[in-house]
Amino acid sequence: MEQDIQTSRHSVYFFAVTTLAPIVLIMTASLWGGIWPAMSLVYMTVFSYALDMLVRFARRPEDPESEFPAANTLSIALALAHFAVLPMVIYALSHDTLTGWQKIWLFLAAGQFCGQVSNSNAHELIHRTDTTLRRLGTWVYISVLFGHHASAHPKVHHKYVATDLDPNSAPKGMSFYQFFPRAWIGSLKAGFLAENTQRARGKARGAHPYVSYVLGAVLCLCIAALIGGFGGVFAYVLICLYTSAQLMLSDYVQHYGLRRHPRADGKFDPVGPKHAWNSPHWFSSYLLLNAPRHSDHHAHPMTPYVGLELADDDPLLPRPLPTMATLALCPPLWRRVMDKRVDRITVMTAPEVH
Repeated sequence: MEQDIQTSRHSVYFFAVTTLAPIVLIMTASLWGGIWPAMSLVYMTVFSYALDMLVRFARRPEDPESEFPAANTLSIALALAHFAVLPMVIYALSHDTLTGWQKIWLFLAAGQFCGQVSNSNAHELIHRTDTTLRRLGTWVYISVLFGHHASAHPKVHHKYVATDLDPNSAPKGMSFYQFFPRAWIGSLKAGFLAENTQRARGKARGAHPYVSYVLGAVLCLCIAALIGGFGGVFAYVLICLYTSAQLMLSDYVQHYGLRRHPRADGKFDPVGPKHAWNSPHWFSSYLLLNAPRHSDHHAHPMTPYVGLELADDDPLLPRPLPTMATLALCPPLWRRVMDKRVDRITVMTAPEVH
């Protein structure tokens, strides 16, 4: 037991080092330019992929939320750092402190940080039982103009995942370019309907959260304008689009083609390990706060990232999650790699006919 606790502490430290490093790189790049914008992008792409290919990721502790509060401390630190990084990047992109290429590298690195690290962290926070932590995660999503995800993800996606009722679960054969508008608009509407339904049943109090999402977005756009004028707003909106595209890519990849079967009573099969794709690659697991252990997350949504497991029979992606997200941008290659894997899972999970 003592050894497990020590191992778990080390695990949280590894999460901290991996996720805080790009913050330091992006801030340095925003302030001084030079080689740092390129280094930021290299860290989020080439370096991440290379380390994923070298070593497998270690297992987790028994009860991370109660025994290792450092997990929550890191999530809070990452969220606060997000609110510092974003305006710094907007300033650097909307002023003449960097060259053209440096701005491109910084934009790509910052967009990937917001879409991968900040998104994964905000996702963690909106699943917390603590109200303050949930609000912090919600404001991270609001700051990238994607506030409705704080409603749609827990109240729609987790309830209807791997069915046609979930706009964020792509059926086999659907390209990402078909999926993106369907998921973005569909989750916006579905989250709004879910919130209204809760209020009609008397299960929710206070102001409608969509009011916060809209007013928060307006506030963020005004701040971007104060930082960099029209150029600041333009850079900010581009970063938000890039961020939301990566979030949608993550949903697309992690649930592509997997389906729950309808039952005679009109309900669907319970959510199981076979309804999400996972990745065993260690570095991107640290960088994305164990988001690639997606089956366990859907089985235990309230389990903190340090506590997520990867079972031997979980459906596995052939490459790290960020790599597969890139592959999804080329639909013919994506289908060549993934459709046969979907077919194998479908055969394994098909209901018996009596």
